[in-house]
Amino acid sequence: MNDSLLLGNADCRVRVDAAHGGRIASLCVYGEELLLSAGDDPLAWGSYPLAPWAGRLRGGRFRFEGREYRMPCDSGAHAIHGTVFRRGWQIVAGDTLRIELQPGWPFDGFALQRFRLHDNALEVRLELHARTRPYPASAGFHPWFLRRLRHGAPLALDFGATQRIVLDSEGLPTGARAAPETATGDDCFIGLHREPCLRWPGALRLWLSSNHAHWVVYEHPAHAVCVEPWTAPPDALNGTPALVRPGAPLVLEMRLRWERDA
Repeated sequence: MNDSLLLGNADCRVRVDAAHGGRIASLCVYGEELLLSAGDDPLAWGSYPLAPWAGRLRGGRFRFEGREYRMPCDSGAHAIHGTVFRRGWQIVAGDTLRIELQPGWPFDGFALQRFRLHDNALEVRLELHARTRPYPASAGFHPWFLRRLRHGAPLALDFGATQRIVLDSEGLPTGARAAPETATGDDCFIGLHREPCLRWPGALRLWLSSNHAHWVVYEHPAHAVCVEPWTAPPDALNGTPALVRPGAPLVLEMRLRWERDA
């Protein structure tokens, strides 16, 4: 498979599909596949990178340094999840992928993904780089975890946060905050009490962590749950985006750690 990165140890096998958006296409732990590992819709399978923005971009538009920029609207009236999850990435090392942000992004830059497998954990690092001038950005990871594995009981999610960023019916921030108990099943949270834990009773437990504060949880599908570390809420390019400068990339790290569940 010259279009895939393959990582493995005694308990885990990972396949990263470079050709289909640089996504983790398979995460098999203790013989159990944890991800929805195939699909026709690139939005709806694996674990893929969101860059150079995460979530919906209102009207496919944003302003930067006094100029308006327009992105193609591919989610109703809005643009969603950046430009790199539908495109092929280049394998540049045994643990690293790379993609140019142009065409499709009006600024000169590139992204890297680095993967590191430990005995009981997988670390994924996404870097957004600028070459000649700064640009605004946000980033995320979008894993699709199966609700049921081959063995064990259905997935139970332990997720605790202090605040919910209220989104409207189109998935865009309203500017309000609310208690996490009012969650709708498609939400953005900040202020985690602890690492999110996905437990498949009788099979395994999986903890997620990130170097950023925002998390999106999508629980509507009957077959899968998405627990997503992001650098910012949706529509960040029209809010408070990160500024990517030459020599100062935006970096998002995700760590997945597991153990057996007796």
